[in-house]
Amino acid sequence: MTIDDVTAIASGALFTIIKCAAPVLLISLCVGLIVSIFQTVTSIQEQTLTFVPKVLAIFLTLILLGHWMLNTMVEYMTGLWESFSIYIR
Repeated sequence: MTIDDVTAIASGALFTIIKCAAPVLLISLCVGLIVSIFQTVTSIQEQTLTFVPKVLAIFLTLILLGHWMLNTMVEYMTGLWESFSIYIR
């Protein structure tokens, strides 16, 4: 197993992690921004107000995109196991 193989595996793993985490993080960011704007407009200074909408948004995002995220991770792992014989040379 060469340095190039290790780099390719690490690069693929990081890309898969980013691809799977990006939708959840973006939804959380958008909901946090919307709640923050709402708090500014209404002058509500409650720190815990963003918690419940973010949790609900993340939960719904995971329900809607969980299947795709799991398939993406399974495809990456299947690719690693299929080329396992190449890596142990």
